[in-house]
Amino acid sequence: MKRWFRTGATLLVGAGIGASAIRLLSVSGRVEEEENHGSHPGLLSRVPVVPVPRVQASELTVSPGGSGAVMKYGFPSLANIKTRESYVTSYDPRTRTASWVIERINPASLSGPSDRKYCNFKEDDSVHIFHRSTNADFRGSGFDRGHLAAAANHKWSQKAMEDTFYLSNVAPQNPHLNQNTWNNLEQLCRSLTKRYLNVYVCTGPLYLPRQEADGKLYVRYQVLGRNHVAVPTHFFKVLILEQVDGKGVELRSYVLPNEPIDEQVPLERFLVPIETIERASGLHFVPNIMKRTSSLQAITAR
Repeated sequence: MKRWFRTGATLLVGAGIGASAIRLLSVSGRVEEEENHGSHPGLLSRVPVVPVPRVQASELTVSPGGSGAVMKYGFPSLANIKTRESYVTSYDPRTRTASWVIERINPASLSGPSDRKYCNFKEDDSVHIFHRSTNADFRGSGFDRGHLAAAANHKWSQKAMEDTFYLSNVAPQNPHLNQNTWNNLEQLCRSLTKRYLNVYVCTGPLYLPRQEADGKLYVRYQVLGRNHVAVPTHFFKVLILEQVDGKGVELRSYVLPNEPIDEQVPLERFLVPIETIERASGLHFVPNIMKRTSSLQAITAR
């Protein structure tokens, strides 16, 4: 099923990545406290809210990792939306990769008969030929074809796993990062399904500014092949974790540089406030999540 939407988006530039100590912030409680004490409106009242489509009860009982229930917590943006067997994505034709990909994983989606050896990376023929990447773009580039929605998250269906091999679900990724720290983060996402009812994972590229010798900030990134596939400077993952007791959700948000990372550095070092990703990507998460729960705890830093 293919559905495309078009909308304008305002790109907010700036991100600060820092980590020092774990702390849990009750977002809903913070907003309630501001309202009760008559203080100025907080973050949730200032950030534009992207509409959340209604989710019918029947949609919550579809296939284990199917796209029917993936968007329970809303769309981070509404440009060029596409649904696959195992995920929902927003494609950016300028960069030749996705702006974001969202998948829902749980124990049922992580087990099944699918086998990666039958999967091959392939062009997405639903994307105009001017705006798609090809395998030739990656050949000899020194970059891996890094999955955004991970293949191992969708063992429940061979078709679901095969859909993760569309190049529209791929971004150029440093091989050391892809095979080590990024792989560890994907494994962490899967391990969290043992503690939470569902784990919603939103993944995407970032193109962050860097100060150069003249003291000015520039956004610079490499492009690959004849189709000029953009190489992200960083990647993000936003995890929305549904508590088993139904008493709310927890939020974890990570930003990793697209470069080799010392394997001794713990993943917690890359936890950032969700506002960091929202500002850097032009996407919105918190307002949509708050439409679905009265209790949101954000694990922001360690």
